[in-house]
This record gives sequence, C-alpha cells and structure tokens, in this order.
Amino acid sequence: MIIIGIAGGTGSGKTTVVNKILTSFPAGEVAVIPQDSYYKDSGHIPMEERSKINFDEPAAIEWTLLTEQLRQLRAGHTIQMPTYSYLTCTRQPETVEVSPCDVVLVEGILVLTDPVLREMMDVKVFVDADADDRLIRVIARDCIERGRTPQMVIDRYEGVLKPMHCQYIEPSKRYADLIVPQGGSNTVAIRLLTDYIESRLSH
Repeated sequence: MIIIGIAGGTGSGKTTVVNKILTSFPAGEVAVIPQDSYYKDSGHIPMEERSKINFDEPAAIEWTLLTEQLRQLRAGHTIQMPTYSYLTCTRQPETVEVSPCDVVLVEGILVLTDPVLREMMDVKVFVDADADDRLIRVIARDCIERGRTPQMVIDRYEGVLKPMHCQYIEPSKRYADLIVPQGGSNTVAIRLLTDYIESRLSH
C-alpha cells in the first residue's frame, strides 16, 4: 500500500489534485482519508464556545486515531472512518467504511505537520497557490457551502487562517517531496504524481 500526503493552504487546490488522481485509476484502487474527518469532537463544549474553536492548528486534530486507522488499513483491515459536521462542530454518529486498497491519499491543510504521520507517508506533496487566489476560493466556498457572508470569511481569514497558515502550514512545505504550484491546474505535476503511483503499483 502506498500512502501519499497532500497538504497545502486552505483553497490551494488540494481537492482538485486529489480528484484528478482519483480519475486516473480504476474505482476501488485509491482511497481518500481527509484530515477534516478527524477533528476532535466538540460536543461537550457549549455552542457559543464551539464557534471560537481554531480548526487551523494541529491541536484540533485527533492524530492518534488517524495514524492508527492508517496502520489498520496497511495491515489489511477495513476501518470505520469518522465523519465531522462543520455546522455543529461535532463528530457524527455515522462512519464511512474504508477498505484496504493500493493507494491511500491523506489530504488536509495540516497533514505534513505531524511527525508520526509524515513517517508513514511514501510521498509528501504540498499544493501551493498565491494567497489572493486562495482567499477568493475560500470566500466562494464558505459563502456557498457553509452559509457565511463574505465579511465573515474575510474576518476569519485575517484572524485565524492567515496567522495559522504562516505558523503551521507554510513551514510544513519543507517536508514535501513534491511542491505543486498553481494547484489543480498544474497538469505536469499531477501527471508526474500519477506516473509515480503507476510505477510503484506495477512492481
């Protein structure tokens, strides 16, 4: 099993890169493990307090569960991946069954910040994009998918996203084996990545 970490700032194009890799392989050959599924449960915290949680720092993630489930997949066991609701900031009762497969993509803004997780990765990828391009994508996404106003998104970007990006995400770029500028539109880098995966699978 090949484990590939795909990191990068919010709105950098990670999901596009992941989707383009997925479409290059038969169904069932590649599984995606989103970091966002492993946010710590905040159900015990009052709703007012939940809105203040910083989701852009490593402490927000239950890394031990993520790494343990990856170990289980590598050992050939099916896992029950947790699900998380952004609307309520709680882990949901439903889980997603993930079966062992040839390639596992671990995707999220912070996946290169955890040393234990990094050690498990065969390839570490950082998807890079200009800050203004990322902000535009975040405004579009959060207004449509998460019911926020443009001003709410900008305030959150200035107060949380930008400082956390500078403190945790950008420095994790140095661990990457492959840096993908222009995000999902970089067809050459995505082709290199899929070619590498194919060469590993053919051995």
